[in-house]
Amino acid sequence: MSKIVFVGANHAGTAAINTVLDNYKNNEVVVFDRNNNISFLGCGMALWIGNQIDGPEGLFYSSKEAMEKKGAKVHMETEIKNIDFKNKEIFAIDKNGKEIKESYDKLILATGSLPISPNIPGKDLENVQFVKLYQDAEQTIKRLEDPAIKHVTVVGAGYIGVELAEAFERCNKKVTMIDFADTCLSKYYDSEFTDLMRKNLEDHNIELQFGQKVLEIKGDKKVESIVTDKGEYKTDMVILAIGFMPNTQLGKDSLELFGNGAYKVNLRQETSLKDVYAIGDCATLYDNAIRNTNYIALATNAVRSGIIAGHNACGTELDSIGVQGSNGICIYDLKMVSTGLTLDMAKKAGFDAVSTDFQDNQKPEFIKENNSVKIRIVYDKTTRRVLGAQMASHEDISMGIHMFSLAIQEQVTIDKLKLLDIFFLPHFNKPYNYITMAALSAE
Repeated sequence: MSKIVFVGANHAGTAAINTVLDNYKNNEVVVFDRNNNISFLGCGMALWIGNQIDGPEGLFYSSKEAMEKKGAKVHMETEIKNIDFKNKEIFAIDKNGKEIKESYDKLILATGSLPISPNIPGKDLENVQFVKLYQDAEQTIKRLEDPAIKHVTVVGAGYIGVELAEAFERCNKKVTMIDFADTCLSKYYDSEFTDLMRKNLEDHNIELQFGQKVLEIKGDKKVESIVTDKGEYKTDMVILAIGFMPNTQLGKDSLELFGNGAYKVNLRQETSLKDVYAIGDCATLYDNAIRNTNYIALATNAVRSGIIAGHNACGTELDSIGVQGSNGICIYDLKMVSTGLTLDMAKKAGFDAVSTDFQDNQKPEFIKENNSVKIRIVYDKTTRRVLGAQMASHEDISMGIHMFSLAIQEQVTIDKLKLLDIFFLPHFNKPYNYITMAALSAE
C-alpha cells in the first residue's frame, strides 16, 4: 500500500486520481486543490459566455464528492505553502487558516498553468479580465450585463482569444482584437489558413489590430481605452488572453525544468526526483513530430499524462507513446483542425519541409448540400515523413485529422497516403478524395 498525494485536481489531476482510485484500491489517496471546484472544461467557456449553451453545469464532469465516494481524502480551497521533497512532506493551509501537514510515498504534481500577466500600466483597472477559471467566466458574464460595457477588446489572438471574440460579438458587443503577431492562430496554422479565419472574423464585424504591442490600459478606476505602439482604442472592457505559462513555483528549485519552466519528465511522467511525477500543463511531453521533448498545453494531453502517471505511481509500467498536438476550433461555423507542425514551424525546426495543398468540395457536385475543404499536408522532402496537416471547411471534417495524427506518430511517409484505401459514397465524399489528391500532388 502506498500513500499517493496529488497537488491539483483539474483535468490531469482528475484523470490521475480516477486512474488510481478505479484500478488500485489498496492505496491511500490525498488530494489538494486551491480552487473550490474540480474539472471545469475551460474549452467550453466561450460557449457559455456567448450564450451558445444553456449554462455551465455541463462543463463539469467530476467533483470533490465523487472523489470522496471512491475513497479519496480531498482538501479544496487549500494552498500548498511548501513541499519538503527530501523528507516527503507537504505543508498547506486551508481557507480557514488551518495548517495541514501531510506525508507521502508518491507525489503527483498537477498544478497546471497560469495566465501570462503583462507588466503594463493599467492592468489592475476595473473591467480588465483574465479568463481561465470558472470564476473568471462567471465574473465576465456578470460584467457583460452592465449596459455601460458596449465595447470589448481582446488582447491575444490564439485559440482562447478568437473564441472569446466570437462570444462577445454574439453578446452584441463591439469587439476589437489586438495581437503582437501579424495574424491570428499562427501557432497552429500557416498563413493560407489563418487568412481564412481573419476574413471570417472581419465578416462578423470584429475589428482586427494585428502587429501591435500593447503599451498601456487607460482609465479612471475603470477601463476607458487601450494604447498600443500604433494607436489608441476606446473600450469598456479588456480581456487579457495572451497565453499561459507552466505553474511550477512549488518545485522549481528542486526539480529539473524545461526551457519554458515546465517540469521535465520522462515517458512515465517521472520528474528528476524519484517518486515525484508531474502531469498536465505544468509538465513537458514527448512530441512525435519533432521526436523530442516539447511543451504543448492541451486538455487532451493533460488527461493522457494523468492516466500514465496514475498507473506508474501504482507500479504498473506504462510509457507515453507521445503526442502530435492535435487541435481544432470552430468559429461562426468555420471549422479548422491541425496536428503536428505547420510548414513555418517545420522549417524553423530544421526540417527540409515542404507542403502539398489541395482544395475541393467535400461531396460530388450533384449533392446540393456541399462545402469546400482546404487541406495542407506538411512533410520532409528528404525523408518523406509526414510532419503535420491542416484542414479547414464549413463541413465537419474533424475526423480526418486523427488519421494524420496517427501518421505522424507512426512515421508514415507522404507516399504511403497516395493510394490509401479511402472509401467513397456520395453522401460522404468524392471518389478522388482531397486527402488522396493532396498526397498525389506531393513533389
